[in-house]
Amino acid sequence: MSTFIIEGGHKLSGSITPQGAKNEALQVICAVLLTKEEVTISNIPDIIDVNKLIFILGELGVKTKKVGRHSYTFKADDLDLFYLESDKFKKDGSSLRGSIMIVGPLLARFGKGYIPRPGGDKIGRRRLDTHFEGFIKLGAKFRYNKDEKFYGVEADELTGTDMLLDEASVTGTANIVMAAVLAKGTTTIYNAACEPYLQQLCKMLNKMGAKITGVGSNLLTIEGVEELGGCEHKILPDMIEIGSWIGMAAMTKSSITIKDVSWDDLGVIPRVFKKMGINIERRGDDVFVPEQESYEVQNFIDGSILTISDAPWPGFTPDLLSIILVVATQARGSVLIHQKMFESRLFFVDKLIDMGAKVILCDPHRATVIGMDHQSSLKGTTMTSPDIRAGISLLIAALSAKGKSTIHNIEQIDRGYENIDERLKAIGAKITRVD
Repeated sequence: MSTFIIEGGHKLSGSITPQGAKNEALQVICAVLLTKEEVTISNIPDIIDVNKLIFILGELGVKTKKVGRHSYTFKADDLDLFYLESDKFKKDGSSLRGSIMIVGPLLARFGKGYIPRPGGDKIGRRRLDTHFEGFIKLGAKFRYNKDEKFYGVEADELTGTDMLLDEASVTGTANIVMAAVLAKGTTTIYNAACEPYLQQLCKMLNKMGAKITGVGSNLLTIEGVEELGGCEHKILPDMIEIGSWIGMAAMTKSSITIKDVSWDDLGVIPRVFKKMGINIERRGDDVFVPEQESYEVQNFIDGSILTISDAPWPGFTPDLLSIILVVATQARGSVLIHQKMFESRLFFVDKLIDMGAKVILCDPHRATVIGMDHQSSLKGTTMTSPDIRAGISLLIAALSAKGKSTIHNIEQIDRGYENIDERLKAIGAKITRVD
């Protein structure tokens, strides 16, 4: 298990470029299974979760070739489908939640898809019902082995249908879309997720020959086609990283430029940070965060406490609520954080309380943060990262804290952030990785 040792209290400066989006990468890499032709994907982040998925595809028989620092070609023309029922796959697939998205493409192209119950963050229940209910609607038969915790769907032919999703699940929508593109007839998906990364997947599929309309809305119409071809695709910058760097600049009173952010795909993210009192400037396609000695929370117009909660796109992404919570600890004013989606994601606040933050965990989904306006610094401590987003939040807290902090289990951070210690050192952070 690796560890970060951080000497806090230093201002950062310079520019940092966000990696390719992790959540998009997991979707579009699975989409290569839909064609026997070559697909080239660029701006792939070099992180544990994505590398695990590329490894699994390689074991399945996909020919993968790294053609640049962040670019790969994929060719799924000769797959070993027996791997899907092997003990090795049960072990490989269970370590990565994103592996669930291979099921839709495999079902569409080969008539069967299997997956062990996926792992990932320990942030509460992340049910798979939306995925499999969608496959069943398209005509697949579902089976589940409780003893081995192994899911399977099979179909001689998928047939287009109308469906209303019970939740606007991003991965669920992605999986169903990938199954529907090769189904016979037309499929409509209402209450579909419409995040930029899902839009990117649909645009990539259309370049491969799919017929998807309504992209960017919550009503997708998919006219099934006989087969798909190859294409080239570039992944968007990671909006979660961009939000992380905005929060880090505010907490450390630093001036930072975040390069090439694809501003128009950030949605309400800049607006939410501005509600926290953080100055953000758009400079072309860059985000500039100037040095601030303090930032004041904007209450609602009736004077009531600001509440920041997650919601399906175009609402605020749940992956940034942990960052907002940490930023709130040094704001002037108070904020109520409402994490609706996952019941364990706020449990990391006990580490912030140990560091001197004023946080009241109201229940598993809500926390009230009383900002200290930088009048009292957080204190360095020893902690363990429970998941990706809590891990980066604790790292931001440690960078702003007085004294030395130690963060164990940083593999959780490495799952979502590429080469983060070296990138932060380049802008002045005092951080050391110890294996």
